Amino acid sequence: MRKAKAEIIREYGPFPGCKNVGGVSFDGRNAWMATGEVLMAFDPDSGDVQRTLDIAAKAGTAFDGRHLYQIADGQIRKLDPESGAVLATIPAPGGGGDSGLAWAEGTLWVGQYTGRKIHQIDPETGAVLRTIESNRHVTGVTWVEDELWHGTWEGEASELRRIDPRTGEVREQLDLPAGVMVSGLESDGRDRFFCGGGNSGKVRAVKRPRR
Repeated sequence: MRKAKAEIIREYGPFPGCKNVGGVSFDGRNAWMATGEVLMAFDPDSGDVQRTLDIAAKAGTAFDGRHLYQIADGQIRKLDPESGAVLATIPAPGGGGDSGLAWAEGTLWVGQYTGRKIHQIDPETGAVLRTIESNRHVTGVTWVEDELWHGTWEGEASELRRIDPRTGEVREQLDLPAGVMVSGLESDGRDRFFCGGGNSGKVRAVKRPRR
């Protein structure tokens, strides 16, 4: 396993009216963040808020290229990103203990925080297709190219981990500085991870290592 210190390349926020950041996602232009009762989008170049959607946004957020998905109240809601309209709802596999959310391979990947699991689920029904075990609390989840990464937050320590998607074996670990927590995780598809900062109200960009 490769182990290194995470390189924080930028901090965003705190944002007006935002006391907590949960899930984060990226639609190719804007980064989205779940702030409790509002889903907020900001421009990662300027850091300026672009849009807000009045929708319960308690945990993970994902984007499939057309729609947003948001975890809240034990459910995953499929959203129209323009209007915020709820198009469909499926049960979240953790029954309220769900954390991160990502879209890959035509499916949703859901972190289960204290359950220390990542579930791959059917986006139409919520049926669990497979489960990966972790030995740390799981927060954000993201795919970039062929790599599955997840965030951890346990005690006062957080990490970003690249894991084997079949076995859950940790292949690479990036340690965040003491006191810097990761509540959500998303890749920009290239060289940055966006990391939700919990009750700091911030989002941090971390450099993605290249092998």
